[in-house]
Amino acid sequence: MRPFQTKHRAAPAAVALLVAALLAGCASAPPPEASLAADRVEVRKSERKLSLIKGDKVVREYRVALGKNPYGHKEQEGDNRTPEGDYVLNWRNPNSSFHRSINISYPNEIDRWLAEARGVSPGGLIMIHGMPNYVRSPAVLREYEGRDWTNGCIAVQNHEMDEIWTAIKDGTPIRILP
Repeated sequence: MRPFQTKHRAAPAAVALLVAALLAGCASAPPPEASLAADRVEVRKSERKLSLIKGDKVVREYRVALGKNPYGHKEQEGDNRTPEGDYVLNWRNPNSSFHRSINISYPNEIDRWLAEARGVSPGGLIMIHGMPNYVRSPAVLREYEGRDWTNGCIAVQNHEMDEIWTAIKDGTPIRILP
């Protein structure tokens, strides 16, 4: 064999190794959020906890802020209570006044019936959301931590809302317990 042929026979092997090395980066692991996929959500108001649950396993927990009047079930619009019961996370708003928001299907049929019997509006637009977009100061945002401040929604930190946003699909059930 001539030296020219020997040299070029090794070249395809080197090219193959180079291509394999470059393509190895394309098969990277999925982002961590993919492992958080949840099939249901549970909120325990008394503990201020939101849990993402897959099967029987809690895959992530978050501290939450609730309505300014957190005790008891939401009875009417403006009572600043977070509802209790079984609902569905049924749509989302990426352009919310808060850092993303996911709607909770409150009021359900029972909530509407009870409010109607009292002659009041049950309210609505109860969401899981992040912090208010209109607050820019980190110092002011820290004042929201550790206290109930919403009008009945369930609030988490923005980075937590990003995780929740990717971990659930529209139609995911949510149970809100006292």
